[in-house]
Amino acid sequence: MFNDFEPFDIRTGNVTIHGMKKGSGAPLLLLHGYPQTHVIWHKIAPKLAEQFTVIATDLRGYGDSSKPAGGENHVAYSKREMAKDQVAVMQHFGFERFFVAGHDRGGRVAHRMALDHPERVQRIAVLDIAPTHWMYTTTDLEFARGYYHWFFLIQPYDVPEKMIAANVEHWLRSKFGQWGRDKQAITDEAYAEYLRCFKDFAAIHASCEDYRASAGIDLQHDEQDLHKKITVPLLALWGEKGFVGKKYDLINVWKERAENVQGYGLPCGHYLPEEAPEQTLQALQQFFFGKRNTLANH
Repeated sequence: MFNDFEPFDIRTGNVTIHGMKKGSGAPLLLLHGYPQTHVIWHKIAPKLAEQFTVIATDLRGYGDSSKPAGGENHVAYSKREMAKDQVAVMQHFGFERFFVAGHDRGGRVAHRMALDHPERVQRIAVLDIAPTHWMYTTTDLEFARGYYHWFFLIQPYDVPEKMIAANVEHWLRSKFGQWGRDKQAITDEAYAEYLRCFKDFAAIHASCEDYRASAGIDLQHDEQDLHKKITVPLLALWGEKGFVGKKYDLINVWKERAENVQGYGLPCGHYLPEEAPEQTLQALQQFFFGKRNTLANH
């Protein structure tokens, strides 16, 4: 899926971050979400690498990256710590400033990165998310039903972990089926990779810690920074057929968190890079490079 990409494993503090690298243009960091890995970008990363130096990583706790203990208040999975990992990866490759695009959990890491490291992030794209603090503080019955996993995964260890581990494949297929709108979008090869990684109990636990952090220490960090706005240009993309795009007025929500916001919906569900690769590619190219291209002949 990532033919001709260079795999890497980079030590950043007490964790090792796994990823793929290709290209020679401006640096572009790609971050995935739950319950996936860098593989979510496989349909568009090769084309992006023709214009950018693409760095696609597995977040800590996911894929083939380290899965450290969560620690007190699940601090190891705070978006602050997860953002530090990614900044360190980019610095390892000599990139002091870079573009970042994050889907789902990766979007939340990118959001925190833009707040904590404004000198590093040149432009930010967030895919199919509203800010964590906004989603929790505006919770209602519709949100609880649509995003029940936010409340399930934060339950104390080891209830959600063992329930998911009892039938990992059923859990993954139910999530992809619930959030996606195209059953063929996630290829067999990509699904096999997601399943390989998520069968590891440590990955299940780490992903729960990620959500536990979001319901605790991340909210504390967000509340401390409510007066701050992202100052660099922000692109918000969402799936028109998905929950987030239907539930929230995303442009106006993001305008409360960033000074320069643009965005629009794509004709898909939650998994934009896999369900709508052509449109996602064009949106990212236009935003980061000012140029449209296509997946044709690739």
